[in-house]
Amino acid sequence: MRAALLAEYRKFFTTRMWWVLLVTMAGYMAFIAGIMAFSLTSDPSSMNMGGSDVPLVIPPLDLALAVYTLAPTLGYVFPVIVGAMSVTGEFRHQTITPTFLAEPRRTLVLGAKLLASIPMGVLYGVTTVACTIGVGAGVLAAMGEDPMLGEPEVLRTALWSAVALAIWTVVGVGFGAALKNQVVSIVVILAFTQLVEPVLRVALGMIDGAEGIAKWLPGAAGEAIAGSSFYNVSGLGDLLSRGQGVVVLIAYGLVLAAIGRLTTFRRDIT
Repeated sequence: MRAALLAEYRKFFTTRMWWVLLVTMAGYMAFIAGIMAFSLTSDPSSMNMGGSDVPLVIPPLDLALAVYTLAPTLGYVFPVIVGAMSVTGEFRHQTITPTFLAEPRRTLVLGAKLLASIPMGVLYGVTTVACTIGVGAGVLAAMGEDPMLGEPEVLRTALWSAVALAIWTVVGVGFGAALKNQVVSIVVILAFTQLVEPVLRVALGMIDGAEGIAKWLPGAAGEAIAGSSFYNVSGLGDLLSRGQGVVVLIAYGLVLAAIGRLTTFRRDIT
């Protein structure tokens, strides 16, 4: 396992893609955090997506958490892509053949990819959460709001947001194993994370009796790990507990990995 893990890290850090995606993710989330912080402080009603006519009043802590958790709420697509590419890239460039020749135990190879993705996810998570909070807090302070940086809940949420993003990388590896075509997997990831699930959650949040379904979706599970999100603050249903979120999101990743092991990793490699 140690040799397989080292091989995964070499594959990851010997290309430019890891830092290109990292810089892109950090810059994108910092920009979104600044825009969201400005929007929510200048027009709090923009958060009222629950269909209520009552003006939305956001407590300072909830406002800060809605901004600071944007990385696990919207930016998780990046660690998912990173995880998926660690598998799909090997099939695309045919490096999977020497990988299996060096280590014929395919379950061990997949397990090494899953484990190796965790530190990579931590790197992406810590960097992006720091950029999100830094810019978001700056804009909140500039708009006359308390950034609440000294609150224990803010620090706890920042830590768990990074954990959520690390777990998302594991989910990405599982997804890449289940769907080995790199182009198709990236398109599906972008479509689901940026369109399908957000629309589905808004729709379910407006249907009486269906709100509870949305919290079991993967994106909502990631937000539960963080502890808050702008979906939750805006009244679109409750989140799972933090522990439940961890279990549910890891389960998504492991189920996808199991599917990949029984399909993609079982087939002959040519």
